Amino acid sequence: MSKISRRTFAASTAAVAASAAFGFKPALAQAYPARPVTVIVPWGAGGGTDATARIVAALLEKDLGQPFNVVNRTGGSGVVGHSAIASAQPDGYTIGMLTVEISMMHWQGLTDLTPKSYTPLALMNEDPPGIQVSSSSPYKTVKELADAIKAAPPGKFKASGTGQGGIWHLALVGWMQAMGLPANQVAWVPSNGAAPAMQDLAAGGLDLTTCSVPEARAIIEAGKARSLAIMAPARNPVFKDVPTLKEAMGIDYATGAWRGIGAPKNLPPEIATKLTAALKKVYDSAEFKDFMTNRGFGTVWGDAGQFASFMDKGDAQMGEAMKAAGLSKA
Repeated sequence: MSKISRRTFAASTAAVAASAAFGFKPALAQAYPARPVTVIVPWGAGGGTDATARIVAALLEKDLGQPFNVVNRTGGSGVVGHSAIASAQPDGYTIGMLTVEISMMHWQGLTDLTPKSYTPLALMNEDPPGIQVSSSSPYKTVKELADAIKAAPPGKFKASGTGQGGIWHLALVGWMQAMGLPANQVAWVPSNGAAPAMQDLAAGGLDLTTCSVPEARAIIEAGKARSLAIMAPARNPVFKDVPTLKEAMGIDYATGAWRGIGAPKNLPPEIATKLTAALKKVYDSAEFKDFMTNRGFGTVWGDAGQFASFMDKGDAQMGEAMKAAGLSKA
């Protein structure tokens, strides 16, 4: 080793030692993210969850300076994608979009995963169900509809919005429970989603639907249906004429489909804190707000702790509804 190289080596070593003594870390160790991040979406391309994940990923990339690549991992009613998030290395380079199904799948016996299988980072969206009737329905308020349901024999009224045991079915069950009625007071007609259910409602094949108002929007704006109430703590500013159940009936019941960002369990706290802060910047941005508002998606913020509490409450609520409907295998 030459004199110059020995001198250079000694100086470098001394610099590193001094940095360590004063608590400094080399720049490469400090910088997160230092390479591309994978964002797993448990649902297919083109849907609402995928669209939300892509705007979030694009804005994270803009802020943090590394690619955030969305990967759709579908299958198993959401189990495949949620499992991929939970089983990834907890290093910050795989995160994902958690959805309401994580509080439902384990009750159905589909997986052992629960909300506690993740490091929650941020809640960013919730779409509560509305209670829709056709424009030809005699019921002009949700109270009139509820009174008619109470007076009718079980099964006379028919509703839809999704498949058996889906979030909109459980929303109906929860509403029945909140009114002190049996879970099957209104018969559930399984459908392939809100769009066909709303078509069936408009055609007179159903008495009501319980799906989000954004999903019902096209039929409502066509004058073929109306929304009587939403199961939410507050009105949706995009549909400000639709009252909450509490306003209309005095029933303090709220639920909904939601989306948030999570990571594998045991994510280092400094990375979790940085990601939550970056997600708050995304949430507060005009780009995100405009994107969500234009699609009628509800926006709601919850930091890591608030998101964890929100998921725990929803998990218990879904369990009660599934047990009441005879859908729980837990």
